[in-house]
Amino acid sequence: MEMKSTKEQFVHSVFESIAPKYDLMNDILSFRRHKAWRNFTMKKMDVKPGATAIDLCCGTGDWTISLAKASGAGKIVGLDFSQNMLDVGEEKVKRLGMDEQIKLVQGNAMALPFEDNSFDYATIGFALRNVPDLVKVIEEMQRVVKPGGMVVSLELSKPTWKPFKAIYLFYFQKVLPLLGKLIVKRYEQYKWLPESLKNFPDHKELADIFRKTGLTRVEAYPLTGGIAALHIGIKPQAANGSKGDV
Repeated sequence: MEMKSTKEQFVHSVFESIAPKYDLMNDILSFRRHKAWRNFTMKKMDVKPGATAIDLCCGTGDWTISLAKASGAGKIVGLDFSQNMLDVGEEKVKRLGMDEQIKLVQGNAMALPFEDNSFDYATIGFALRNVPDLVKVIEEMQRVVKPGGMVVSLELSKPTWKPFKAIYLFYFQKVLPLLGKLIVKRYEQYKWLPESLKNFPDHKELADIFRKTGLTRVEAYPLTGGIAALHIGIKPQAANGSKGDV
């Protein structure tokens, strides 16, 4: 049996423990902007009626549900490695009567349990910085979308404007862990969150990684002064991956 990496084990323990307060902490982490960022992302994605999607590291399922509403009838999969997160998500899905359309599954974003060319969209929200190998995750997302399908990452990023960068880093490194302690009684886990951004690529570097994995028509949008970024790439239509094919 393959052992999980130390990072993978720690991330798993963090999200298992904070699941009940995850949505509240997302509000605090993003200055209550994460819903606006997701709305912007959905506009850019322009999900067609009946489209299928997989939402990686779906947490408690908010984006998965948004994708299902936009599709209307297409099958939507939410995948996460934290069963506690999925349990919270299941309650939301059932409450909305969407359990026929949405399937939530426990799984590993670096080894997706789906065939090649299965979905129209693959999304990952606020989780790419947490995975042990982000290139592998992007490659897996590209593998499971159909030719012409869209790979989408919405993620925290490094602010681009220097005065704001200093304020945000102070908030992220000093204030956020204290809020985590107050709200979910977890200091160490929220102290770890700023660490997850330290070595994460900025929005230009991540766009380059998208291109290097073979995605085309790559777009990057810094959001709210660069504290988050949206990245979109299209899987080439032809096996040779030439940009002229999409």
